[in-house]
Amino acid sequence: MPTLRDAIYGLAVGDALGVPYEFRPRGSFACTGMVGHGTHDQPAGTWSDDTSMTLATCDSIRVCGRVDTGDMLSRFRAWIDDGAYAIDGVVFDYGNTTARALAAGVGCAGERDNGNGSLMRIAPLAFTDATDDEVRAVSAITHAHPVSTEACVDMVRVMRALAAGASPAEAVPDYEVLLAASEKDLGSGGFVRDTYCAALWCLVVSESYAECVLRAVNLGDDTDTTAAVAGSLAGIAYGADAIPPAWMEALRGKDIIERCLF
Repeated sequence: MPTLRDAIYGLAVGDALGVPYEFRPRGSFACTGMVGHGTHDQPAGTWSDDTSMTLATCDSIRVCGRVDTGDMLSRFRAWIDDGAYAIDGVVFDYGNTTARALAAGVGCAGERDNGNGSLMRIAPLAFTDATDDEVRAVSAITHAHPVSTEACVDMVRVMRALAAGASPAEAVPDYEVLLAASEKDLGSGGFVRDTYCAALWCLVVSESYAECVLRAVNLGDDTDTTAAVAGSLAGIAYGADAIPPAWMEALRGKDIIERCLF
């Protein structure tokens, strides 16, 4: 049975694969494995805000034993202000909406506040009994517009179905439509619904963890987040043991991951 560990390692490896290529346009590079430097000049295997905020979410649930959005907010602030949950305590990447919401203590709810900053960290909720409204509330710590909150609800439902043993064909809404789509039909920037669709597309057109996350990175633009979300899905679908051993060996910060899992 897939576990939270499968999802989180899947997410972290996808994130780290994408970090060197963030903001690079589709077709301008080819990611084939774990490398370093690039956009953020980080060592190979370094994950970004996607994993840090996901681990803060995990740690909050582990400590509180429930969804506590006030506690999560405090942990997100500890990350962005002090480097908690970040490798070497270094925070090198975050979205403007997330930064504004954490500073204000209120989620942003404008039409232009529908980045993927809550979708990227929502996977732990799939391994709890959180209600749809609790999922919405966790999104709304930073991203409070209904487009963002509903994308998180939809993703948690897909992840729960996969974790319960459903195949992608059974778990993914509009599976046939996605299966028939091609890269040119997909956006891979920061808009939350683009990330949602791109990550699901990578899952349904792939036959392994590695194929799924490499497809995600090679879509370009917001490479780390697309690959993080796709990686969490693939981690659930295939298990952490399906992640190429060289990628797992290169992954940094595994000690942080292990102490945050619940």
